[in-house]
Formats: sequence, structure tokens, C-alpha cells
Amino acid sequence: MTLRETLRHKWLAALAHQLGYPSGLRGRLVGGMLNRRNRVNVTAAVDALSLGPGAVVADVGFGGGAGLDLLLKAVGDTGQVHGVEVSTTMLSRATHRLRRQIAAGRLHVHAASIVRLPFEDGYLDGAITVNTIYFLDDLQAAAAELARVLKGSGQLVVGLADPVAMADMPFTEYGFRTRPMTEVIDALNKAGLSVEVDRRVGEGDGAFHLLVAKICS
Repeated sequence: MTLRETLRHKWLAALAHQLGYPSGLRGRLVGGMLNRRNRVNVTAAVDALSLGPGAVVADVGFGGGAGLDLLLKAVGDTGQVHGVEVSTTMLSRATHRLRRQIAAGRLHVHAASIVRLPFEDGYLDGAITVNTIYFLDDLQAAAAELARVLKGSGQLVVGLADPVAMADMPFTEYGFRTRPMTEVIDALNKAGLSVEVDRRVGEGDGAFHLLVAKICS
């Protein structure tokens, strides 16, 4: 391996790690980048929930925090937004940036994993989780936990890049799990969630996926 190849390998591995678990100064920079690059997809995910004032919702794995801002606007002053994140850097960033909303009791930020959410059964009216499933060892456990915390009338939106398109991204070989769409949908179904629609954001075969799911009746 040449020096150039070695440096490229190290850079891609570091980028992949930061995308999965942003930390430190680099993590803060990645958080800002995520907000810019994912805003269209996250906006579409929030819109897909069709929330009304007073709803109780969560962004699971909120990363840069763009989804928190959008959810706060969607549920209004009477709603409640919960942000769940494993990265202490992203938690600190959101806690500082949105401190007024936290002080007002409209936003609650939790250090927790998608496989162990800090909510009672049937607590949420809706939830989004965008670009998180690539980093999960146990997809089925995550799907079951998301189903557990939703109300019977609640909705879940899972946002993920097209797996074929992701395979062409150079950093995904460094710890990403690019599961087929059928595997993701099957995991949601087994957890008791019915995928109502696979909404695409963007153009072409590589357009971003938004799986909109409800509790099976």
C-alpha cells in the first residue's frame, strides 16, 4: 500500500467513525455538515409524520439536530419533542444550542440508544430516525423498541440512503451496514410495524428512502 493509499484509508476510516459517532471538535464540524447535507431528507421525514400541535414526538439519533428544530416547529408550543442520541458531543451541542427550548420544557434531550429508549410503552405520537440503521448491530431489536414506544395511532419514519447508491460511497466499507431494503422492511414488519409507503426524496434510482410505518392493526 502506497503512502497515498494509506492516508486515504485513514481519512475514510476516520470520517466513517465520525459519521457513526461524532466526537470532539471534528464531531462538531461533522454535526454542522450533517445538518446541511441532510436538511432536505430530514424535512421530508418530519413532514411525513403529519404532526399537529400538541403532539409528543422523538428524533432518535438526532446527530446535528436539524430534526429537533423542525419537530419543535411542527408540534408548536403545546407539544413535546424528545431527542435521543448516543454521541456526547452531539448531546452537548444540542443542549447548548437549544437551551431555551429545554428550559421552557418543550425539548428533552436523552443520552440513550435506539435499542433502549427512555420512554414508557405507547408514549410517542410519532418518531423519526434518519441515517441511523447503518450503525446497528441488531436491527430487529431496534425495530421492536421503536414499535414499543409508539402509540397505536402513532407513526414512525425511517430514513435511509439507497443501499445500492451507498455501496458506491468510499467510506461505507469502514463499519457501515448497508442492508437491502427488503431486510429493513421485514424487520419492521416482524416488530409489528406496517410500512405504508416507501417515499423517495430526490431523483433517480439512488433517491433517499423514507419508510413511513404504523402499528399493525
